[in-house]
Amino acid sequence: MKDNNQKKPRFNLTWIYLVIAVVLGFLILNGGNSRLSTGDSKEVSYSQFKQYVVDGYASRIVVNKNKGTLQMYVSPEHTKDVFRTTNVPSGRPVFVQVEIPSADKLEDFIEHEQEEGRFNGEVSYVKGEDPIMNFFWSFGPLLLILFFWIFIMRRMGNGGGGPMGIFNVGKSRAQLVDKDNTNKVTFQDVAGQAGAKQEVQEIVEFLKSPAKYTELGGKIPKGALLVGPPGTGKTLLAKAVAGEADVPFFSMSGSDFVEMFVGVGASRVRDLFRQAKEKAPCIIFIDEIDAVGRARGKNALTGGNDERESTLNQLLTEMDGFGTNSGVIILAATNRADILDKALLRAGRFDRQIHVDLPDVNERKEIFQVHLRPLKTDDSLDIDFLARQTPGFSGADIANVCNEAALIAARHDKKCVGKEDFLSAVDRIVGGLEKKTKVMTAEEKRTIALHEAGHATISWMLQYANPLVKVTIVPRGRALGAAWYLPEERQITTREQMLDEMCATLGGRAAEELFTGHISSGAMNDLERVTKQAFSMIAYMGMADSMPNVCYYNNDEYGLQKPYSETTAQLIDKETTSMIAKQYERAKQILKENAEGHARLASLLVEREVIFAEDVERIFGPRPWTSRADEIISENAEAGHSGTGNSQEAQQ
Repeated sequence: MKDNNQKKPRFNLTWIYLVIAVVLGFLILNGGNSRLSTGDSKEVSYSQFKQYVVDGYASRIVVNKNKGTLQMYVSPEHTKDVFRTTNVPSGRPVFVQVEIPSADKLEDFIEHEQEEGRFNGEVSYVKGEDPIMNFFWSFGPLLLILFFWIFIMRRMGNGGGGPMGIFNVGKSRAQLVDKDNTNKVTFQDVAGQAGAKQEVQEIVEFLKSPAKYTELGGKIPKGALLVGPPGTGKTLLAKAVAGEADVPFFSMSGSDFVEMFVGVGASRVRDLFRQAKEKAPCIIFIDEIDAVGRARGKNALTGGNDERESTLNQLLTEMDGFGTNSGVIILAATNRADILDKALLRAGRFDRQIHVDLPDVNERKEIFQVHLRPLKTDDSLDIDFLARQTPGFSGADIANVCNEAALIAARHDKKCVGKEDFLSAVDRIVGGLEKKTKVMTAEEKRTIALHEAGHATISWMLQYANPLVKVTIVPRGRALGAAWYLPEERQITTREQMLDEMCATLGGRAAEELFTGHISSGAMNDLERVTKQAFSMIAYMGMADSMPNVCYYNNDEYGLQKPYSETTAQLIDKETTSMIAKQYERAKQILKENAEGHARLASLLVEREVIFAEDVERIFGPRPWTSRADEIISENAEAGHSGTGNSQEAQQ
């Protein structure tokens, strides 16, 4: 019995290629045997041809000099004598083909026969044509257009699926990770982020046992937005949700909706939700949703009806329109939630905003434990120490530190990765590559040492300045020198703390002016940081003396004017200049009071190039104020010269 479900052969462009190849082969082969005229013929030798001419059988001769051949047309009354048959149709031209040895000998022979009266026909010469070149000259442009069309179709097919991709350009580009996938990511692979994991674990419970919540009258949330700085693990957290929930997972980027064709983005949104409804319950994850979810109507250049806005409108409709999306949960990630459209963030679309912040010291320890699994580490490696040495690092930064440490250990032919390798990796990532070969004059080296010693001296004397870890005048990256600190992880920062940090930052420029009599370009990075900090304190945090408790922060990305008047702008500039000037004078006063210690510190820095906190303590004595960071530095000093923080003062 014949199988009725047997699949029919599908159309494929390979068939077109095969047909074209066959036609080309036929034309080439047939063209190779083409003749200058049609009719019955046979090939004879040059001697036979001469005999036919002598016997008077030739009526005319056509010579092809390029091919070295000729065609001798036979007189009708002598056809039977040449072809030795009676079946030659009358009325059709018959000829013999001959390869000639030389055109000159042929001409001499024909002239001799004409003089003898045995040949009275005409002799013509033709230029033979290459059939292959004739074919390409005739059909080349058409073939070029055909192959260009096929190329465009295949490029379109990359996003639409299959050779006929131009008809599928509106299809979704989402990658489907089925629930049967063996390479699943679970919450065990996500270290830290305890609060964010607790939030998304409820989404997993919704998908696993929805009746537990719906029987009480509750509704499953339609969407959750993961917000946080880059590298904190937003995408990894979304994959863990899919792995734990054991449901299909559609993943795509916000830029995948954007296309050069009008209406394609909206079509892809519709197709994505159609596929999701067919596989419900499932999860849709849109990474970098700000690429398509920016606030509408604020781009004055493209108007209000551009492709991105059409795509966003369709996304809003699918998430909370007349249709039902039961069992479909949308997760999205962005680090720019402030520019998203308000309609996208309202309840009913993204019901929850889950903040994925930079990890604290305990969470960094957990992240280190995850990334240290594949490494061969020294048994004496202290993970707590590594976590304390990387304040402000994200999960991606910590992964980079572990990888860089392994590379450094391998570069030095070590059998395992040790503490010094991790510290070198942190220095490499934060400060850049060490450049010991950069040539500096003795005067430049002394100026840089005075500059960095100024930072170290003032930060040691101020209560709220970040505790010093080490100072170096070895160039790293674009910096000619750097002072490394271990900042405290504060939740809020007071005005006094900010002013102390500003004063310590200005210590390098103040030391140059006091002890060299001139200032240099080395403080440009310091001045940039101080200016931004002072402006933020006055314009945004309300910390100015003459205009307290005022905030002019403007969240309008496309704002064409400042949210304050010109008079207020002048007042802000005046307050910024005054605040920086006060802290600069304060820095010079502290340096004058500690000039002897500063000079000893600068000389030690010129001599050794790198000094640590215990060297500063040996010169100035213990810090007047101690903090938890100071205790950590003391613990590190007891364990040996080591450690860096992630803050630096750079000489540019």
